[in-house]
Formats: sequence, structure tokens, C-alpha cells
Amino acid sequence: MKAIGGRHFSFMVFGGAQVLMDLEPLVRIYAGTAILHGPTHSVPGALLVGAVAALTGKPVSEFVLRRSGIRHQPISWLASCMGAFLGTFSHVVLDAIMHDDTQPWWPLSSANPFLGLVSLRTLHLACLAGVAFWLVVDTWRGFRKRRNGTADDHQ
Repeated sequence: MKAIGGRHFSFMVFGGAQVLMDLEPLVRIYAGTAILHGPTHSVPGALLVGAVAALTGKPVSEFVLRRSGIRHQPISWLASCMGAFLGTFSHVVLDAIMHDDTQPWWPLSSANPFLGLVSLRTLHLACLAGVAFWLVVDTWRGFRKRRNGTADDHQ
């Protein structure tokens, strides 16, 4: 998504949204419940968690980048929202493919039409292919920027 969205997509906010999404399963693991993927792993849950991630992700990410001394362009609100909502909705879909306790259409339906859509191996290979694509595109963009003398836009 970063390879396609460029400066209009914050990878840091995307990562933060992933962490926020998995807080519920983490709490449920420690509580010992049978269902790990509850309301946050649904469309309404993704909207709520995405909104929290978008609003907090921009200032938190910029603070972390500044404190780390990493040169970067300011993260726009668009980039924050894109990272947050693409993060939460992709998380719901990917978890729905691999976890039978996910109900993406809750509270309207308890059905999970994504379960087993592809094999776990295929899902993992697709994710690896996405990372490889991002690395190639990011490397190519970095080479072009260095050649043209423009600033980094890592977010």
C-alpha cells in the first residue's frame, strides 16, 4: 500500500493501526476466552479503531520520527487516515480468512464469508509478495530521489 500510495499513505500509522487491532485478541488471550477476535474485527470495529489510529497516529508518528532523528516529510491527515483505515480494514479481511472466530459483518451477521477463501500458505505468500513489491518500489523511488536530489518521504 505504501508503494502505491507514496506520501499519501503513512506506513507508521498503518503499523500502529495493526497493533491497536490486536489489543482485543491480546486481552482475550490473557482472559482465557474461547473467542479471540470479537467486535474490533468487524466493519464497525475497523471504523472505530481506524478513527482512533488516524487521530492519534499522525502526532505520535511524527513525535517518534522527530525523537529518532529520522528525516521525513510531515505526515498529512490524508496519509494518516489512509494508513489507519487501510490498516484496520485489511486486518479484518486477513484475519477473517484465517480465523474462524472472526465475524466481519457483525452485528448484522455472524457469518464469515472470507474464512478459507485461500489457503494459509497462499495468504502468507501473498503477504510476502506484497512486501517484496514494496521493497522494490521503495528502493526504486529512493534511487530516483537521490539521483534527482530530492528529500526523503519516509513515513
